[in-house]
Amino acid sequence: MLRERDRPRLWRAAFAVIGWAALALQYVLMAAPAEGWAVLDRTVNYFSFFTILTNILVALALTGPLMSPRRRVARWTASGGVRAAIAMYIVVVGVVYHFLIAPNWKPEGLTFGVNLVLHYVMPAAFLLDWLWFTPKGRLRWVDPMKWLAFPLVYAGWTLAHGLTTHWWPYGFVNVDELGLGRVLAVFAGLMVCFLLVGLALVGLDRVFGRTVRDSSAPAL
Repeated sequence: MLRERDRPRLWRAAFAVIGWAALALQYVLMAAPAEGWAVLDRTVNYFSFFTILTNILVALALTGPLMSPRRRVARWTASGGVRAAIAMYIVVVGVVYHFLIAPNWKPEGLTFGVNLVLHYVMPAAFLLDWLWFTPKGRLRWVDPMKWLAFPLVYAGWTLAHGLTTHWWPYGFVNVDELGLGRVLAVFAGLMVCFLLVGLALVGLDRVFGRTVRDSSAPAL
């Protein structure tokens, strides 16, 4: 019979394998057709997708708890704030893909399967991991503002890289077609979306944390 303490490890091991495999396959699908220096360009483009970067964070957050507690990755991913921040990022990945990208893009074959994993399976798996297995009650309302650092840096990189190469990871941030003003407005809207999701996670953290404290309080 599966012990209670083994459930998080089994869950994380399974989805860590799925996540890393999907990331590797996505890289092969992007880079394999290229030759020479084009492979480097495809590699840079691969790491310029917010979906890829966030799924790498998710895979690390699922792998870290399986490692020795002395390992730096294990200590980093044990932080409730880190796990909540990654949950915020990956939830937005799923929401943005579903509403802004999926209606206008119909991948097939292996690409369909990889996108299903990266945009639906992993967001759901990590959100459930955070809800079920991450200790609650330690987050603060100001934390989501700090978590915006990663999306803001990504926005800066996307603009700098795109204006230099005229390659854009997503149509809704294509400055060449939409103009800089509209793209900046899109990024501002996305930051609001991140913030709302982050605040919702903090709210859940406080509710669940209070429930745990109340259930563990001695009866009078």
